Amino acid sequence: MTYARRMQAQLVLYILAAALILLGLAGTFLPALPGLPLMFVGMLLAAWADQFAQVGGWTIAALALLTAISVAVDIAATAMGARRIGASPLAMLGATLGTLFGGIVFSIPGLIIGPFIGAMAGQFIQGREWRHATKVGFGTWVGLAIGTALKVALAFTMLGVFVFALVW
Repeated sequence: MTYARRMQAQLVLYILAAALILLGLAGTFLPALPGLPLMFVGMLLAAWADQFAQVGGWTIAALALLTAISVAVDIAATAMGARRIGASPLAMLGATLGTLFGGIVFSIPGLIIGPFIGAMAGQFIQGREWRHATKVGFGTWVGLAIGTALKVALAFTMLGVFVFALVW
């Protein structure tokens, strides 16, 4: 392969990597996208594009660990917020569905209101009174908000580690 062709291929890989990183960053807020895993794949692709010359194996391992932590945070934060308030499994399912459908159909307002309404609906179906259902809805929303804040912090930590490895 000629030098020019190799440079073109590398440029395409870098553009794809940047697109995955940006898409992943958006995914930290949008429930339909696996945010930090997409960012990790983009960073891994960028490192691979230059044969791991600037971003080495240890950096990739650290980024993989941060990605795994983000997945655990994503799963645990909403459930912990709901469970702490006394949510039923049906309320937690409602919160998950409310987050997904609210975010897809109504964008940002749906992400804010969807988990609350979903958790409340789950509690109502379970036969709970409206005050308890409202409390569960609020607890679920707080858990989701904390989880999102932690994912955003992890996303920017990953970006910082990656950029540091590139320029250092």
